[in-house]
Amino acid sequence: MADPLGGELETLLAEELNRAVPPAVTAAATAVRERHGRAAVAVLFYGSCLRAPEAELADNLLDFYVLVDDYARAYDKAWLAVANRLLPPNAFYCETDWQGATIRAKYVVISLEDFEKGCSPAARNVSIWARFSQPARLVWARDAAMAPRVLVACANAVRTMLRRAWPLEPETRDARTLWLRALRETYAAELRPESADRAVKIFDVDRARYERLATIVLAELRRPELSPEEAARDWRGRRRLGKSLNFARIAKAAFTFDGGLDYVLWKIRRHSGVTVAVTDWQRRHPLLAAPRLAWRLYRMGAFR
Repeated sequence: MADPLGGELETLLAEELNRAVPPAVTAAATAVRERHGRAAVAVLFYGSCLRAPEAELADNLLDFYVLVDDYARAYDKAWLAVANRLLPPNAFYCETDWQGATIRAKYVVISLEDFEKGCSPAARNVSIWARFSQPARLVWARDAAMAPRVLVACANAVRTMLRRAWPLEPETRDARTLWLRALRETYAAELRPESADRAVKIFDVDRARYERLATIVLAELRRPELSPEEAARDWRGRRRLGKSLNFARIAKAAFTFDGGLDYVLWKIRRHSGVTVAVTDWQRRHPLLAAPRLAWRLYRMGAFR
């Protein structure tokens, strides 16, 4: 049997995952994983701040995934473990002092097993494999066994992304066409307040990476697995599922964040320009308020 870590895709992603990050990112990663004690097994840094100079990090919000081995061990409150198990991941906010500046981070907690499932071709929800088909850094791993598992999961995320998009564009092997279609379909399968040109920016800033990944994965697949009609039907189902799950996650994020409701609305306003006023009652009861606010924002065009 071939070594799953020895393929060209895995080699490329291993180099990417192991690239150094600024000390401020390491400090923030340490702070978020220490909140979850010995349950933490790995921390991944991803998102729009990945390429930001360290001098600009204090003006942005860093994104992390904290992988744990057991939800119960990760929390001192049982309800948080239950919520994480029923609807992973849980989202939190953390501030870290770094050389006189405040580094702000949004991070989610998910088990390593659920992370692996979320990157796999069997995952119906696009949330995890869509994110980790894009660049990430493995900032910390508890032991030598963790890095290979994270690597395999990220490689599966790339394969899943292109495997699901190619049947929608079966006549092409053009990397740009496939990745733009894949990114836009995943945005449509979530309540993602992304601008119309977001997919173009993501591809263009890492064009060589995405072209190489497409070449590798399409050579492995050889041909689309579904007809265009079957693929379109499949994506309609993913959109229904994804939007439903995102409503629930918005409610959870507003409840687990300190100032979470205002953060969620700031994030939406930043991306879409849509603003909605909130009351003091809604801030005191974010779990009750979030579903109605999410529906209002959706009707106002905040989610494309």
